[in-house]
Amino acid sequence: MMRCSRPLIVAAAALSLAACFGGKKVPPTLLTLTSAAPAPASIARSATPGEALTIDTPVISKELSTTRVPALVGPTAVAYIEGLLWVESPDRLFQDLLQETVVRTTSRVVLDPRQASLDPGLSLTGTLTRFGYDTATGAVVVRYDGALSTAGGTRVETRRFEASVPADGTAASVGPALNAAANQVAAEVAAWVGG
Repeated sequence: MMRCSRPLIVAAAALSLAACFGGKKVPPTLLTLTSAAPAPASIARSATPGEALTIDTPVISKELSTTRVPALVGPTAVAYIEGLLWVESPDRLFQDLLQETVVRTTSRVVLDPRQASLDPGLSLTGTLTRFGYDTATGAVVVRYDGALSTAGGTRVETRRFEASVPADGTAASVGPALNAAANQVAAEVAAWVGG
C-alpha cells in the first residue's frame, strides 16, 4: 500500500485548482451571490396542484457564460474586471439567488427544475441580459427578462426587471454592488411571482 504525504496532496490540489483557471494565478477569493432577505427559522409549506413554482436557470449571452465579471466599455466592447471571478457561472448563481429569495419572502413552494415532475405548475424562465459593470454609467447593471407560465402554457406573463448600483470599476466595489443589484432584482421578481 502506497502512502501519500500531506505536502504531496496539497501540491496536487493546488495544481488542479490552478488548472481550473487556465494556469493563471488563482485569485485570493471567488465571488458569489447571497440573499439579503431574512432567513426564516424553519419552513414547512404545501401547494395544491399547479401552484408550485419551478425556477429555471436563465439564458445568458456569451460574455456572461464565464466566471469572469464583464465590464461594458462601449456599445460593442466588453472587458473583464481584473481579479474578480465568480465561484460558478452567473446564470446558476442568479437562479440560486432567485430560488432562495422567493422561498424567504413568499409562501410559494419552490421546486428545483429537477423536481418539476412533482408538480408542473408555474414555471419561471428568463434571460439575464446584463450582469456586470457599465463604464459609461459608473454602475453595475443587472437586467432580467422574466417569463412566468402555467403548466401547458395556458397563460404566460413577461416582465423586465433592472437594477443599478454605483461602483468604481474595481474588484472591491463591483462585487458588493453586483450582489446588491442582484438582490434588488430578485426581490422584485419574488414580489411578482409571490401572489
